[in-house]
This record gives sequence, C-alpha cells and structure tokens, in this order.
Amino acid sequence: MLDDILQGLVENEQSMAEITARGHDEALVKRVQHMLYVAEYKRRQAAPGVKITRRNFGRDRRYPITNGFRDGR
Repeated sequence: MLDDILQGLVENEQSMAEITARGHDEALVKRVQHMLYVAEYKRRQAAPGVKITRRNFGRDRRYPITNGFRDGR
C-alpha cells in the first residue's frame, strides 16, 4: 500500500482524492503525505544521490520547507 501511495504522490503528482479513489484509506493517505512533507528537510541535508526513477528529489520535485507549506489539494 505504501509503495502505491508514494508512487501516486511523488511520481504521478496525484491528489489525495485521486489516490483514495483507487481504494486507499483517506486517513492513511493523509498520514503518508504529512510524513513526506515533514521529512523534506532531510533530503535537503543529504548528499546528492543517483536518480533511479523518472523523477528525482530536489530537482523534479521541490517543496518549500518553511512557512508551513501544504499543497492544499
């Protein structure tokens, strides 16, 4: 389930509604999205890594880590 939710959020840039429409529990999707957002600062501190999917963190997927940003979908 986690892989499918993360695939939707990160790789496919799907909204929570689109992911829950595929049969996932809304509370679980919301929790995973929250954990993804609050862990963003860790990716900023890490050394650059290899790109193993069509989208990479930092360049293809950027989220502000200040001001309480949330996507609002």
